[in-house]
Amino acid sequence: MPLNVIILAAGQGKRMNSILPKVLQPIAGRPMLAHVLATGRQLSADRLVVVYGHGGDQVRAAFAGDEGVSWALQAEQLGTGHAVAQALPACGEGMALILYGDCPLISPATLQKLLSAAGDGGMAVLTAHLDNPTGYGRIVRDPAGRIVRIVEQKDASDAERQIQEINTGFIAAPMARLRDWLPRLKNANAQGEYYLTDVIAMAVADGVSVAGVLAADPWEPAGVNDKRQLAELERVYQRQQADRLLAAGVTLIDPARFDLRGTVQHGQDLEIDVNVILEGDNHFGHGVRIGPNCYLRNVRLGDGVVIKANTVIEDSVIGAGSDLGPFARVRPDSVLGERVHIGNFVELKKARLGNGAKAGHLAYLGDAVIGERVNVSAGVITCNYDGANKFVTTIGDDAFIGSDSQLVAPVTIAPRAYVAAGSTITKDAPADALTICRARDQRSVTGWKRPTKPKAD
Repeated sequence: MPLNVIILAAGQGKRMNSILPKVLQPIAGRPMLAHVLATGRQLSADRLVVVYGHGGDQVRAAFAGDEGVSWALQAEQLGTGHAVAQALPACGEGMALILYGDCPLISPATLQKLLSAAGDGGMAVLTAHLDNPTGYGRIVRDPAGRIVRIVEQKDASDAERQIQEINTGFIAAPMARLRDWLPRLKNANAQGEYYLTDVIAMAVADGVSVAGVLAADPWEPAGVNDKRQLAELERVYQRQQADRLLAAGVTLIDPARFDLRGTVQHGQDLEIDVNVILEGDNHFGHGVRIGPNCYLRNVRLGDGVVIKANTVIEDSVIGAGSDLGPFARVRPDSVLGERVHIGNFVELKKARLGNGAKAGHLAYLGDAVIGERVNVSAGVITCNYDGANKFVTTIGDDAFIGSDSQLVAPVTIAPRAYVAAGSTITKDAPADALTICRARDQRSVTGWKRPTKPKAD
């Protein structure tokens, strides 16, 4: 049966105290709405319709490249029933599944249970049991245990407020029935709104079965109204990711101090120390070790790579057996061969290093093609930018670059060349030769006096 996923995302989110619309607030580095859209796609939805309102231009702009989404404007926020009604023109036939743009943890498995419980012509409501249900709509059942209606907190009697089974808002219903019920909603309630939950009583009156599906995890349907709740769901999400990695054999030194803001594919015996952040799409080989306080985004690490503390790597490939850090930075489009050593306070940008190359400390290698077994000493800089254009430095196999040298690109250092310390190289350096270029020979000045500060008045 065709599936229409309707995502309600028009709320203002005043309690966020933010210029960013609520559904664009991030969980794991992505807008909450992005998580919900991804869930809808995992259900193979035929149509994804987002009902937007407050901050609508920002919301639509954030998903401007997503051609699989239809947008329905709710110009006035008159309740959830009114919101769903705005989506109907963009929907087809079949089933409707109502989701929420500020409930990012709902799982495809739970929603599939909801759809299965509804069947071909019935309805299903996702419920939860809370010790303190204050603020939530209550599930009212008849003596036989059948759901007969949902009553909101402000409209509930004292007896109904004692009910601990609450409505999460997630509903599966036939499109044809919604098209009949929604125009008949009334706003004669404490909030003066058109409640989507009132269609439950209409369904019962029309003889449509209403099934209740209990959420196994109370965090799944949880919504976000303020930054505290956003932070709580972030930690729940991260703990879920940590548990998944632990089950797959990854060693996390402290699962509570690990953040996955994307995906990671890995081999066996991956070890991750505390305060590591992984963003984007990452691929790690066997036996990879990542030290504390590291940030990796869109990185490929070969087997046995060791990333030491406080290292940042972005959009790069690191070959097997290499080690980096501590305090190294690898900027985008860098490719390191096998057994490469990048030490502390070395920065790479769009650099390619061959197998066995080394840059131990305090160097900047930008727009560089560096051969195998090259040794780059401390303080070496590839001067790749003239203020307008970038140029490439090429260093051949087995070359040695002495400390505190500047290689002014475009320039080529031939294989087995030796550049003396303190040289500024502006011309190509030949193979099998020492190249030295210093301003003047060392000398000592006798009788020289150290400068002194003038005495204060």
